[in-house]
Amino acid sequence: MTAQLSRARRAAVLAATAAAALALAACGSGADDPSGHDAHSSPSAPAKSAGGHNAADVTFAEGMIPHHRQALEMSELAAARASSAEVKTLAEEIRAAQDPEIRTLSGWLASWGEKVPAPGADPHAGHGSGHAMSGMMSADDMERLRTSSGAAFDTAFLSLMVEHHEGAVEMARTQRTEGAHAPARTMAEEIITAQNAEITRMKALLDE
Repeated sequence: MTAQLSRARRAAVLAATAAAALALAACGSGADDPSGHDAHSSPSAPAKSAGGHNAADVTFAEGMIPHHRQALEMSELAAARASSAEVKTLAEEIRAAQDPEIRTLSGWLASWGEKVPAPGADPHAGHGSGHAMSGMMSADDMERLRTSSGAAFDTAFLSLMVEHHEGAVEMARTQRTEGAHAPARTMAEEIITAQNAEITRMKALLDE
């Protein structure tokens, strides 16, 4: 009888020990995670912005649209007021390149749920951060173009457009560095290449 009791007690102790071990294992698997998932599992990747773009892309598009619009306005004046064939050709090339870019930039903003800058809105109000855009002509600069013609217009157009292009290149470099939207970064690279080449041409014409 005594031997039977001893065996029963040992069996009970073993059963209790096994149950305790199972309980501890169950607790350890989710002790750090109230959801019951393994606390050491890899965290999920952070969500990307919709459409693969970021704030820098929006700022680039919002700023480049009015910047390009002003370049088109300047180029349209050249058609009637410039005396140099080279200036007229350059103005037409600027118009042909930048008008499609305005449409592309506007399409991106619309697809991102952002407001497209309205035509005729004050471009000097800035974009995104509220700072004035680099290279934008003042009202006095634009009036100078509107009221000049011939050689005087050519000189004014070239000198002002060099400054305007330099501002666009600066904006494009920021986009190339900070933007996330691949097509916008590609456009920025194209703007840098094309407008730097035009700056070189315009400076050469000014030196003639």
